[in-house]
Amino acid sequence: MPDGIINLDKPRGLTSHDVVDRVRALTGIRRVGHAGTLDPLATGVLLVCIERATRVAEYLMDSRKIYRARVRLGIATDTYDAEGKTVAEAPVDVSRAQVEGALVRFRGKITQVPPVYSALKHKGTSLHRLARRGVDVKQVSLRKAREVEISRLALIAWEPPECVLELTCSPGTYVRTLAHDLGQSLGCGAHIAGLTRLASGDFRVEDAVALDTFALAVSEGRWTRLLRPIDAALARFPALHLDGDATRLLCSGQAVEGEEASPGAAGAGGGDEGAHLARAYGPGGIFLALVTYDPVIGAWQPRKVFCAPE
Repeated sequence: MPDGIINLDKPRGLTSHDVVDRVRALTGIRRVGHAGTLDPLATGVLLVCIERATRVAEYLMDSRKIYRARVRLGIATDTYDAEGKTVAEAPVDVSRAQVEGALVRFRGKITQVPPVYSALKHKGTSLHRLARRGVDVKQVSLRKAREVEISRLALIAWEPPECVLELTCSPGTYVRTLAHDLGQSLGCGAHIAGLTRLASGDFRVEDAVALDTFALAVSEGRWTRLLRPIDAALARFPALHLDGDATRLLCSGQAVEGEEASPGAAGAGGGDEGAHLARAYGPGGIFLALVTYDPVIGAWQPRKVFCAPE
C-alpha cells in the first residue's frame, strides 16, 4: 500500500475534511488525514497524509506557517471572515501609516483568543459546529487566551478599504483573530476576505498540486509519484545512520546504543517537549524510525517505528 505526504493546493469553498474525503474516494485508501485545518474560504498548502504517514501528522502540524491574508477593513463579522454575518460597520478613515503602526503590536509573542467559529473541540464537538447549533461557546475554556508568535508581519498592499498582509507564525495562530484584532485596534473593525497558506514547514504552495491535477494523476495511474516520503515530515530533526545489527534491533522495537546526534532537536511538538529526536536510517539510506535519545542509558529509544523486524 503506498504511503506518504501529498502537498495539495486546497481550493476555496472546501473544508479540509472535504479534501480528505475526495482523496479517499479517488485513491480507494481509507487511512487518510490532513495535517492542519484550513478554513473553507482559504486556499494553499494542505498536507494530506496517506497510510503510515498519518503517524507523523503531528510533526507537520507543529511546523511554522506562512500566510497571505486579504483583510477587509470597516466590516466586522461573527466568524471574523467573509463567510460570517456582519455584526458592525464603520467608515475606514485610516491611512497606510496608521495600519503600519497598528501592526507593530502584533509582532513577536502575543496572546490570542481563538474565534468562536473554530475547529477546536469541546467534548468531542468542534466549536464552530456548537456555535452554529446556537450553543453559546464564548465562555468555553478552550477559548482562553493563548500565546502565539508572529515572527514576520508585513503590509504588502494597501488598497483601502482592503489591505494585504503576509505573516510567518507559530502553529496555532489564528489569522482570522489577527484580522479581527487589527480592526479593533484601528477602531473600524475588520475581517478576512481571502487567505492563502503559502507554506507549512518546508512544504510550499509553489510545489503544491491542485486537486483537479491530483484527480487526473489518479485516473492515469501516476498519483503515487506525487507523494513525498514520510521522513520529509521530520526533516528538522538530525539524521542517525545505523549499521545492520543496530537496524535489526531498532526494527524489533529495541533501543540501540550510541551518542546523541548533533545538533539535538528539542521541542518536537506532539507532547515531546524536551525530547531529543532524530531520524534513524539503516544501510542504503532506508528510513527506519523516529527515535529519542535517553541520556540515562546512553541509547536511542524507538518512538515511531516504520520498518518491520526481520
